[in-house]
Amino acid sequence: MIKKRRVVSDFFIDIPERLYPVGRLDYDTSGLLLMTNDGDFANQLMHPKYEVEKKYIARVKGIPSKEALRKLENGIMIEGRKTAKAKVRLQTFDKKKEKAIVEIIIHEGRNRQVRKMFDSIGHPVQKLSREAYAFLDLKGLNAGERRELTHHEVKKLKSLTQFGDKK
Repeated sequence: MIKKRRVVSDFFIDIPERLYPVGRLDYDTSGLLLMTNDGDFANQLMHPKYEVEKKYIARVKGIPSKEALRKLENGIMIEGRKTAKAKVRLQTFDKKKEKAIVEIIIHEGRNRQVRKMFDSIGHPVQKLSREAYAFLDLKGLNAGERRELTHHEVKKLKSLTQFGDKK
């Protein structure tokens, strides 16, 4: 059954060139998505060997313990493969509503990885947003808006694929 819903290419019908998304956001995830007309560059930015960081904010069911968060930090098994280490920070929690907001920074990009990571520690994601990709963030943009990267930003992104995202 084909669902009638918008896809990322619908936002770029005014651009005649072929565009490649850098990574992906599943239907239930919002946030920052880079697009480029350079497929090789897109592949480089996504390759885990360059360790380009992606920051997500997850609203999860329940309140993860320090031990559970440490498991995410150290890497966990998903579908027979261990994830790379992550940076994790509990931002807020609400005991009455049984939910928490967790920041997680990863440099891999497996399919639905963040959701699967939280599922594995017993705290399913209720809402997920990618807030940053490398040094780029969503500041100044509303949902559905876009902007072109500056020449300096593109140059800085390209340098990450030469030297890694080591700041």
